[in-house]
Amino acid sequence: KRIVKRLRAIFFFFKQKTAYEISACLVGSEMCIRDRPYVNNVPHLGNLIGCVLSGDVYTRYCRLRGHNVIYVCGTDEYGTTTEVKARQEGLTPRQLCDKYFKIHKEVYDWFDIDFDIFDRTSTPQQTEITQDIFLKVKQNNYISEHTVSQLFCEACSVFLADRMVEGICPKCGADGARGDQCDACQQIYDATELKTPQCISCKKTPIVKDSQHLFINLPNISDNLLEFVKKSSDKGNWSQNSKSVTLAWIQQGLKERCITRDLKWGTPVPLEQYKDKVFYVWFDAPIGYISITAKYTSEWRQWWKNPDQVKLVQFMGKDNVPFHTVIFPSSLIAANDNYTLLHQISTTEYLNYEDGRFSKSKGVGVFGDNAISTNIPSEVWRFYLLVNRPEQSDTQFSWQDFAIKNNNELLANIGNLCQRSLKFAYSNYNQQVPHIDESKLTNVDQEFLKHIYDTFLKYIELSEKVEIKQSLRVAMEIGAICNKYMQDNAPWEAANKESGRSVTVVGVILNILRLISAIFEPFMPSFSAKLNFLLGFEERTERDDRYFKFLIDSGDHSLSLIHI
Repeated sequence: KRIVKRLRAIFFFFKQKTAYEISACLVGSEMCIRDRPYVNNVPHLGNLIGCVLSGDVYTRYCRLRGHNVIYVCGTDEYGTTTEVKARQEGLTPRQLCDKYFKIHKEVYDWFDIDFDIFDRTSTPQQTEITQDIFLKVKQNNYISEHTVSQLFCEACSVFLADRMVEGICPKCGADGARGDQCDACQQIYDATELKTPQCISCKKTPIVKDSQHLFINLPNISDNLLEFVKKSSDKGNWSQNSKSVTLAWIQQGLKERCITRDLKWGTPVPLEQYKDKVFYVWFDAPIGYISITAKYTSEWRQWWKNPDQVKLVQFMGKDNVPFHTVIFPSSLIAANDNYTLLHQISTTEYLNYEDGRFSKSKGVGVFGDNAISTNIPSEVWRFYLLVNRPEQSDTQFSWQDFAIKNNNELLANIGNLCQRSLKFAYSNYNQQVPHIDESKLTNVDQEFLKHIYDTFLKYIELSEKVEIKQSLRVAMEIGAICNKYMQDNAPWEAANKESGRSVTVVGVILNILRLISAIFEPFMPSFSAKLNFLLGFEERTERDDRYFKFLIDSGDHSLSLIHI
């Protein structure tokens, strides 16, 4: 309640409903953005900043730059985790996915995440495209068959897939390690390597039993993969953690990887002898990016089989990197079907909660529904998560820091600027933006405008590199420059009012508020919409949709700032 009370001043002027909505639009094919949350629980703040919120910021920026862009996202619904969670809740896997898909959608809508499409992987399009890619990979001789020794629970009469067994990690010794990957050390291994394994359903010790499976031959793809990684990571300016994780995987030596599982809930394998098996989630799930695009448009091949004209940008947490930089591109390379491969990847480190880790299974942290119930506006949550984005190292969410950053940074800077400049104009200029006579611009005004435009270009440069945290810092810097300009030129002083100097200062500031509404739109879209409404923009125009392009393409950049 204290946070809400202290933040209320930011929205002093923002009581009326905005007159327009910021909508998504598919215009052409230059950029494709994506990310993919799992569907077994309510998303927490770490999930949001790791993928969907970061992707939303970059997509909104691209639209303002005039790029043709679609933002595609969906819930990853197949796999062992879904089966286990469904059993725990007494639901079928489909019922569970329906339940959590709705929850995810509601949370993302509240956080103003503006997807072009938000869908799911359990669709006919997913089955068709996954099976087609697999058959092409097989046709090109990159699929092999091997007998695999697996854990089998005699009590449950079922092979234990990755998430259906727990034990002691064979790499670091942590207890409670899953059958495919340890949460403590992030190492990957075979379930049979677990020490003291237990079936999570009956707690009995499983036996080892043989089963026939399909493998993708990564060693035979490795030369082409390495060439792709070197080229893409350089041109696409991959984040450092993405490059280091990917190269470590390759340098350790790629192995054939099993791509099938003994499950019912998944994409079926289109071979008669494997009709009772499904594809492993990390072969199948990334193809969901393609199938969801196919659900969005019948012209999906213009995006996914158009590598010379489309750039694929992905957002995720660091623990998912190798599946998107090694496994997924290897599958598309092996298919040899002219698929669009990854251009740029932006991965985050961990956002921790207070002194520990966010945990879905243990219910530790702030989840999407918790954020909604606080009644703190979504733009305030967005600001804090983005200014605290773990780009280079782990960061920490704490309630105290949440209050401090919003009260001492957002409120003191942007909130203060908006309130005093709009209130002064409302009271002194008949609720209108005063006209600026360019002949009365002083050297101080010209230097201020140049400083603002140069800082705006720095914001553009950082945004192009997907350095989201730093670009937000630069946006805040523009607010600080404006506050200083207004304070130094004191339009409220009698002498400035009498000389007409106040008219110029207020006119300049209100025009820069229009720029501020645009540069904050990727970060806080509802704040931007409210600010535009207060400035008199009741309808969104094509120029508003591509505002950065308009500003950069204009002739006299400094003077263009006072005619916006």
